[in-house]
Amino acid sequence: MTKPRRPTKGSGAPKSPTRAKAGGARGKPRAGVNRPTGKRQGLGGEQVEGRQAVRELLLAGRRKVHEVWLLAEQDPSDILEDIIELAEAERVPVRQVSRGKFFAEARCEAPQGVLAKAAPLSETALDELATTRRDGHPPFLIAVDGVTDPGNLGALLRSAECAGATGIVLPRHRAVHVTPTVTKTAAGAVEHLRFAIVGGLPTALQDLRRHGVWVVGLDGDGTTALWQLPAADGPIALVLGAEGAGLSRLVRQRCDAIASIPLNGSLSSLNVAAAAAVACYEVARSRSRS
Repeated sequence: MTKPRRPTKGSGAPKSPTRAKAGGARGKPRAGVNRPTGKRQGLGGEQVEGRQAVRELLLAGRRKVHEVWLLAEQDPSDILEDIIELAEAERVPVRQVSRGKFFAEARCEAPQGVLAKAAPLSETALDELATTRRDGHPPFLIAVDGVTDPGNLGALLRSAECAGATGIVLPRHRAVHVTPTVTKTAAGAVEHLRFAIVGGLPTALQDLRRHGVWVVGLDGDGTTALWQLPAADGPIALVLGAEGAGLSRLVRQRCDAIASIPLNGSLSSLNVAAAAAVACYEVARSRSRS
């Protein structure tokens, strides 16, 4: 019998959010960035890093966990005890490894002394995401248009899951998928979200509209304020643009509406993760009234 789940502390598209650099030193990909393999890019998620992320991986039980690595000689904590007990209950091998070996394997900047190797996340068909769930809740989807920064995607996924999003739509190319940095920043959200990987986002948005999903792009020059959107309590997909470029022309054309987040300070934009948090909770607020 596993120890009862204990809550742990957590944290938390604009027209032109700041674009993050795609790489580090020459010949050494920056932590969290997908490495080119020449193969068709899948969803990812095989390596999960960070204490909360690994704990949620084990708790969710949605995919096979091959092994858990713990950095040797780290201070004990409740969440580490949880991870060990959950892994033992599921007969997942737990390895204590040296500092050198651990950090040679880790891919994010702050893995918190824990990583796990697991089966990749499974993809969900777009048509399935567009369908009302068995619990009667209409689709609440987040579509991502070319976001390449893994930290931004991870923070976006965490906000989306906490706000009650039912699915994520990611382009297969020119976008980050679920890297170790994404799993760490998302803090377990990837275990509770469903993902569709699509060849072309404009076509996917058109398909969602055919299913009766209202597609709303988020952009700084949108003519409608986010909190003035009608019917946000129905089937909806929020489309968030890439860092720097915003929504692409074809994606913008496929949206039913373009909304903006009113800004009252001196800066001209929010980054995509912050914009996602605001937009997701506005949809959640609308749904709570229905």
